[in-house]
Amino acid sequence: MNTMILSAQAAQQGGGLGFLVMMVAIFVIMWLFMVRPQQKKQKKIREFQNAIKAGDQVVTGGGIYGTVRFIDQARNTVDLEVAHGVTIKVDRGYIFQSTDAAAATTAQK
Repeated sequence: MNTMILSAQAAQQGGGLGFLVMMVAIFVIMWLFMVRPQQKKQKKIREFQNAIKAGDQVVTGGGIYGTVRFIDQARNTVDLEVAHGVTIKVDRGYIFQSTDAAAATTAQK
């Protein structure tokens, strides 16, 4: 009878370790399949934003297509010409891709 109680207690103690190992494994899987690809995508967007120059045709986060006319490094803004003679000021962080990349993405769908 005592051996059954001792073996039941040992099983309960091992269950906590198994739960901990399972939680760590779930965290690692989530990081590999969700967090890491998102970090790579954000890094690629940041590199694109830093490489923008006047004359580039880009798409903003709101879906506005335009041509970069002037980049204000101090304020981190971009003057974007959206129609002939119509220029808007956009935060550089809201420009996500070039029009070529947007067309390629649309063609894949």
